[in-house]
Amino acid sequence: YFARSVVIALFVLSPMSDASILIFSACIGMLWLGTVPLTSGLVAQIFGPRYMATLFGIVFFSHQLGSFLGAWLGGYVYDTTGSYDPVWWTAVALGV
Repeated sequence: YFARSVVIALFVLSPMSDASILIFSACIGMLWLGTVPLTSGLVAQIFGPRYMATLFGIVFFSHQLGSFLGAWLGGYVYDTTGSYDPVWWTAVALGV
């Protein structure tokens, strides 16, 4: 998550260009699913492997709820402020 925050901060602070968008997209693409093995390992370590499938489903259902709310709130913030900057910086803060 920290690496994602660094990439997002660099993207927001850099001048917008085709190259910066491609570099940002490539970096986020490489980092995006990097947390899945760590999350499943943490769930197994805390709760054991017996109910791993159910617990993993609950974890990622929660993730999808957060994704829905994040997308909706991002749109609301944009409609209210006219900018996505607060959303970007909130994502950076949450990742740190």
